[in-house]
Amino acid sequence: MNRVRGLLGIAVLVAWTGCGDASQSGRSSSAGSTNASSSGNPLTAPVDYLGAVGKAQQRSAQVVDMANLTHAIQAFQAGEERLPATLQDLVTEGYLPRLPVAPKGTQFAYQPQTGQLRLVPAPAAPAAPVGTPSRPTRP
Repeated sequence: MNRVRGLLGIAVLVAWTGCGDASQSGRSSSAGSTNASSSGNPLTAPVDYLGAVGKAQQRSAQVVDMANLTHAIQAFQAGEERLPATLQDLVTEGYLPRLPVAPKGTQFAYQPQTGQLRLVPAPAAPAAPVGTPSRPTRP
């Protein structure tokens, strides 16, 4: 399982590094176009680079987790001759050691009738009721 995760991670990184800026490969780009996450300031270049690397790592982990879950669903279906009723069944029956954690602000949406797995925005936490004091009042 770790081998598959490692290979998928490498594939994502290779694909990501191959999608470089057009100006780096000698092709001209439109004047004034810059990367949306880059300020273009040489002083902030290290921070911009680290931010881009962090985003790429998060995205590759998300892709690997989705691939592992999809593979486990397919293996469950092949071994049990049915789709799992819940994602937790993958852990209970030994197809995964544990369920991966969805990226912040998202959750895994699994359709047991079709076996379809998606990553969707998580519902927002309920707000505090209106009129609730923000700090204790003094007597």
